[in-house]
Amino acid sequence: MIVDPLAEIVTLLQPSASFSKLVEYAGRWRIRRDVEGKPVFFAVLEGACRLVGAGRSSIIVRAGDFVLSPSIDKQVIESIDAPAHGIDMVPAEIGEGRYRVGPADAPVNLRMQVGLCSFASPDAALLVSLLPAIVVARGEPRLAQLLHLVGDETRQSRPGRELVLERLLEVLLIEALRCGSDTVPVPSLARGLADDRLAAALRAIHARPEHGWTVAALAAEAAMSRSAFFARFSRVVGLPPMGYLVAWRMALAKRLLSTRDLAIEGVAARVGYGSASTFSTAFTRHVGTPPMRYARTAAR
Repeated sequence: MIVDPLAEIVTLLQPSASFSKLVEYAGRWRIRRDVEGKPVFFAVLEGACRLVGAGRSSIIVRAGDFVLSPSIDKQVIESIDAPAHGIDMVPAEIGEGRYRVGPADAPVNLRMQVGLCSFASPDAALLVSLLPAIVVARGEPRLAQLLHLVGDETRQSRPGRELVLERLLEVLLIEALRCGSDTVPVPSLARGLADDRLAAALRAIHARPEHGWTVAALAAEAAMSRSAFFARFSRVVGLPPMGYLVAWRMALAKRLLSTRDLAIEGVAARVGYGSASTFSTAFTRHVGTPPMRYARTAAR
């Protein structure tokens, strides 16, 4: 069975759209993303701007670029000629789904379709940590088309709106992660999947999370020695192999417990534990609450 770890993680995140808006920028301006505190994605329709993240080199994005930032780390978006201090701004609404940043009398130098989303998954922080901090896709017009569809759907009240938005966002995020480049060289799942040998081990974990994986068995999937595999996986993905396996099993267990379709024994078997008691101990240690209590809370 061919499994796509990126698709699994995006689906498990349960994305939902807060809104999508057309924003025009004029003069010299600066926006601080920590004001919004949500994952953001945008398509540059016209002009150019600079992205600045804490401890990272700045990035210039131009018309035709698509940017995805799944994390909510502090980030600054500013005009190319922005001064060092004194021009922090917030968007002002000028019409339905339209906003403006910058002096009212200054000419527009940038237009972007901007979307904000949220992740309903209780494991969102863990899952987002496995994705790149910022992804830039250049020359991919269908990403802008997908974002346009998201924007259109957020402004309507059609039947099935929430389900359509969830699916559109899943496709949008997967497409951006698939065709974009990770501009921040930090450990992530995307970097692991870009490494042919580590990708084989990652896909094996996602294809058979119930299997009794060991570091040696995963190293064999990657055609590497045990020590070399352990060091490379930890460095590139950001978690040791067994740490990633347990984190993924617990994320799956939470989803299974939330649906209440399986008894504890069934959930334990699906995520690689030989007994309900062993699973309960591991789940309680990892999550902080026993699986039965978690299931009852999730149901409420």
